[in-house]
Parts: sequence; structure tokens; C-alpha cells
Amino acid sequence: MNLYFRKLGDGKPLVILHGVFGSSDNLYTVSKKLAEKNLAVYTLDARNHGQSPQSDELTYEAMAADLDEFLTKEDIENPVIMGHSMGGKTVMQYAQHYNNFEKLIIVDIAPRFYPTHHDHIIAGLNAIPINEINNRKEAEEIFEEYVPSFAERQFILKNIYRTDDGNYAWRINVPVISENIHEVGSEIISDRLIEKPVLFIRGGESSYITDADFKSIQKGYPNAEMVTIEGANHWVHATKPTEFIKAVEDFVL
Repeated sequence: MNLYFRKLGDGKPLVILHGVFGSSDNLYTVSKKLAEKNLAVYTLDARNHGQSPQSDELTYEAMAADLDEFLTKEDIENPVIMGHSMGGKTVMQYAQHYNNFEKLIIVDIAPRFYPTHHDHIIAGLNAIPINEINNRKEAEEIFEEYVPSFAERQFILKNIYRTDDGNYAWRINVPVISENIHEVGSEIISDRLIEKPVLFIRGGESSYITDADFKSIQKGYPNAEMVTIEGANHWVHATKPTEFIKAVEDFVL
């Protein structure tokens, strides 16, 4: 699959993968700052997200294979690979089956199973008659009934765009994500010991990586270290960008 990507800067390669419902746009500010540090920063759109192709399959096996195909096509060798949430699990899945990386950065996610907790978002997405709305405000009014958080709404509704014929459409594949949302929480089986350096970054106000999780993580990733960014929630890079960028730079450079 030909994934859409953006490249900023030149130098040591850093490949970044976003989370579910997101796109490469979400990490543009972070990417721009990191690209100033002699890094070639590639931000990808996952399948069924952003401007990448759509598919009936949304599994970590498929997304890891997409990542491998991208690295091969772009002739990128031994990159640092970073992923947030779903992107982090994709990175861990990739490391179980492929060797083309120097270091990994996993942002606010553990390899364990997570119960589905996006039901309100899925319901809201499916309640919006995307082909019939006249403006974004109509979509937001419907979505607000399902997703009360303003920040969460703004994040999700960035996926609405205007088509050439003047109608509105989704950049995300709503039917496929709706049907496969359980896959996003699935466990990454650690059959292979990952001995290369791995940095786990967690938000101090997030519960996605607990202390117990990290003890378990260290069994499969013996050279893993963890940084906690106080005051950050699950979207660590968005809530505390300066601290997040410093943690990445300290590990990569």
C-alpha cells in the first residue's frame, strides 16, 4: 500500500505514526521542530486515515507491513521509528517481525489489550450524514450530542473535508474503522525479545501506561526506558509539546 507521507528536514531518519482517527497533520508542529535538529522527519498517514488509501483491513499486521513497504520504497535504513497510541502499537508489531530500525519511541501505549472505549466517537461519526450536511457547523452540532469534549470533537472533525464538487466527505474510512475498532485495542504479542533501545513516553495525567505495565514491558524490551511528562494527557505531543520534543531529542540525538 502506498502510504501518504510528508517529509521535513534532512539528516538522520525519524519516522512518525499517528493514532486512531488521526493523521500526519496532528504531528506537524512537532515534526517541524524536530526537523530543525538535522533529522529527516517522515510523518505517515495510516491506511484508512488521512490521504492514504482505504482498505477493508485494519489490523496491526497489515499496518506493520505497510510501514515496511514504505521504508523499502523510500530506501530508508535504520530509522528511529516513533508511534503514538495506535501508531505505537503498529511500531511494536513492526519490531516483532522486521529489523530495519535503530531505536523505537512508543508514545502513551503499552503492548497489552485495551477494552474498546471509543463507542461514543463511533456512534457520533455514524450519526453525521456526511453527504447531506451543508457546513461543518451542522456536523459539530450532531457530534456534540455524542462527544461532549470540545478538544476531542475538534480533533475528530479535522477529518471532514470539502470535495471538488462542493460536498463534504471523511478522510477516515468510517465504516471500516467502526467495524474494526476492537482491533485497535488488541494485544501485541511479544514473541521476540527487542534488545535495541526503546523509549516509552507517557503522560502524567494518562492511565494508558501504568507502572505495572512498564515492569511487564521490560521483560520483552530489556533496554526500554520510560519518561513521564507531567501535566500531559494521552495526547502528550499536543498538551506538552516542548517537554515532549525535548524527551525525543534527548533519546534520538
